[in-house]
Amino acid sequence: MFISTAWAQTGGPGGIFGSLQGIEGILPLFLIFAVFYFLLIRPQQKKAKQHREMLGSLRRGDRVITGGGIYGVVTKVVNEHEVVVQIAEAVKVRVARETITGVLSKTEPAKAEKAEKSDKNEKSSGDVAAS
Repeated sequence: MFISTAWAQTGGPGGIFGSLQGIEGILPLFLIFAVFYFLLIRPQQKKAKQHREMLGSLRRGDRVITGGGIYGVVTKVVNEHEVVVQIAEAVKVRVARETITGVLSKTEPAKAEKAEKSDKNEKSSGDVAAS
């Protein structure tokens, strides 16, 4: 009298609709991954690539800022992992190249400076010989 009869539940839709039910469950996971890729992963990879290129193009005379917030001028590129940065008059520090977060101003290539100096020397020696 107080006990009701328990009936078995019917199965879900079969045939073609049964196989779509699995895809519908996985589809939101793919959408979430796509959103994370385009909004988080891809921009971070681009930024890392730009940072590697910036570090690869460091040369003597560049004004830089380190990860610790120290401003300085690159005086020597020791190897692919270290540079010497002058942070004050007669104060030079060796820093890891990866800790440089930004280049504030780039200098002209050293070859161009030497060419300009040699051109000036030739002009001045020609002026002395003419007078």
